[in-house]
Amino acid sequence: MLKTLWRWLWRGIALFVAVVLIYQLWIFAHIWWWVDHNPSASAFMEQRLEVLQDKNPSAELRHRWVPYNRISNNLKRALIAAEDSKFLDHEGFDWEGIQKAYEKNLKKGKIVAGGSTISQQLAKNLFLSSRKVFWRKGEEAVITVMLEQMMSKRRILEIYLNVIEWGNGVFGAEAAARHYYKTSASSLSAEQAARLASMVPNPRYYDSHRNARGLERKTGIILARMNQVQAP
Repeated sequence: MLKTLWRWLWRGIALFVAVVLIYQLWIFAHIWWWVDHNPSASAFMEQRLEVLQDKNPSAELRHRWVPYNRISNNLKRALIAAEDSKFLDHEGFDWEGIQKAYEKNLKKGKIVAGGSTISQQLAKNLFLSSRKVFWRKGEEAVITVMLEQMMSKRRILEIYLNVIEWGNGVFGAEAAARHYYKTSASSLSAEQAARLASMVPNPRYYDSHRNARGLERKTGIILARMNQVQAP
């Protein structure tokens, strides 16, 4: 009886390991393909579309892919300044930023800072959605390593700019530029770019609260920092 239980236990463990490995290979294959092909959607997009279509079955996302050279350098620098000032230097993780975020959260007694890099945010956006499960941070780390090893910084930033959420059903730089400013992503001014970058942490809220307290202040801070960073 005990032997049978152990046999089934080991079979269960082996099956679990096999499923995990197959899932990692599935992710690896997608990242390999996206090195020179554009993703048509992300996990975040699919999740948001599902929510919108629950209320309105005909709802669609606003999203249009644009190549890297058709996105304003202002927006590239604004996002790096706002989200990940060490983007060009790290290999996926900003350990100093993580430590600072941990200390800040500990001091406040709640989560007020994240410390995630652009690469980590892209990993989450592409594959993991916003659903919180216990294994997500570990999987995010694995995917981040894959992205950094297989893609250039330029390609990581290009995909990030094209898939992140910028409003209620608004995804990517081109859709955001047209939604907020009636212009193209290539024509964004420094101030417009800084304001869009300041919206990234809470895009749906800022979409409906465009005069929210603190948004102007955040925009000013990002605008001042933009000249201190470089885009790939």
